[in-house]
Amino acid sequence: MAKARLNPAQILALGFLFAITIGTILLSLPLSTANGQRLPFVDALFTATSATCVTGLKVVDTGTYFSLFGQLVILVLIQLGGLGIMTMATLFGLMIGKRISLRERMVVQEALKHSTLGGIRVLLKYVIILTLSIEGLGAIFFYLRWRGTGISYPGYCAIFHAISGFCNAGFSLFRDSLVGYRSDPAINIIMLSLIILGGLGFTVLSNLKRYRPKGKGALSLHTKVVLATTFFLIIIAIPLIFLLEGNNTLSTLPVGGKILGAAFQAITPRTAGFNTLPVGQMKGASLFLLMILMFIGASPGSTGGGVKTSTFCVFLTSLFAMFRGKREVNLFRRTIPWVTIRKVLTIVGLSVGLVILSSFLLLIIEKKAFIKVLFEVFSAFGTVGLSMGITDTLSNLGRIIITITMFVGRIGPLTIAVAMGQRERAPLYKYPEERVMIG
Repeated sequence: MAKARLNPAQILALGFLFAITIGTILLSLPLSTANGQRLPFVDALFTATSATCVTGLKVVDTGTYFSLFGQLVILVLIQLGGLGIMTMATLFGLMIGKRISLRERMVVQEALKHSTLGGIRVLLKYVIILTLSIEGLGAIFFYLRWRGTGISYPGYCAIFHAISGFCNAGFSLFRDSLVGYRSDPAINIIMLSLIILGGLGFTVLSNLKRYRPKGKGALSLHTKVVLATTFFLIIIAIPLIFLLEGNNTLSTLPVGGKILGAAFQAITPRTAGFNTLPVGQMKGASLFLLMILMFIGASPGSTGGGVKTSTFCVFLTSLFAMFRGKREVNLFRRTIPWVTIRKVLTIVGLSVGLVILSSFLLLIIEKKAFIKVLFEVFSAFGTVGLSMGITDTLSNLGRIIITITMFVGRIGPLTIAVAMGQRERAPLYKYPEERVMIG
């Protein structure tokens, strides 16, 4: 009976908690570390949460500290977290011939942010085929590039980075992430392709697959909003980073390398977490830009976090409509329902509140510079994984705060609120209205 009372948001949150718990136990085993010593519980919890929530923040180096078993545990958690725990569970049920119940459809709908309950079975099959295809191609291309370069186990390295890239996890087997490949066009293009495809969302990719310019299968409003917002953020961020860092972290690179470095660093903050530039040496304005991009994040139903691109677009459009004195919010000749706008305002408000609270608590607990703490919190909330180098120096309490921030950022503040709250009920009575002076 207790299970029947759980709503989809609660089941989704519990699924992630279950995966994090199992991951924490496995990473705590001596078998998971290269030196055979147990990883402290808080560090194991932090790493398991970072992997399951596809964040990429690390308190120990993945490539050298963990054994092959520990790295595989992290890789499985990344894949589970990227696709969604309940999505993977339902896919497994389909594979053994189990019918999808209405409740399971609702949970998958919540996990993938699908608009309707119809077509869930088809979407699930498409998700797994698409994921394996993109990750497989990414692994092949990485292997071809790394083969014969002296890298140990190039095949395994290629698979690890392909999965981590598509899932926007940011975990790397290299100590300096991808800084050593900042001038390598092949590695940059492969990784950026994986990041962008993983960040668009499965609903968008499915819609693009069915789209025909002249015929049936028109693009949905959601797809148009996601694509337009993603393109806008990319073309704005690249020249800004190029100008801001041209005489700083990009100064030693040729013009082509500068463009490549600016492009990579403009795209990866939208929840991927890999870096080709030393983040800790970037200018204040550049760091602020990265924080904005991390806060926006990827798209609904994707492998990324943040408030999401569509939320950001509707939020800005709503403000613009208000400034123009318009009662309706319109996008691509469609009217956005008020219930959607209310959800957008709630998500943005809760997200800002979470970032403020986490930053405030960390500033009390840790003796760190304000900009470094704020950057760490934005990175955790956006499930990005970029850091200014303070992650492994945080206290246990500080790591727990970042762990909670990563979890809420991946599940979504609104989903957490719904999971913790009760169902919306119609009021039995209404109080008289009275105006309050604002502004």
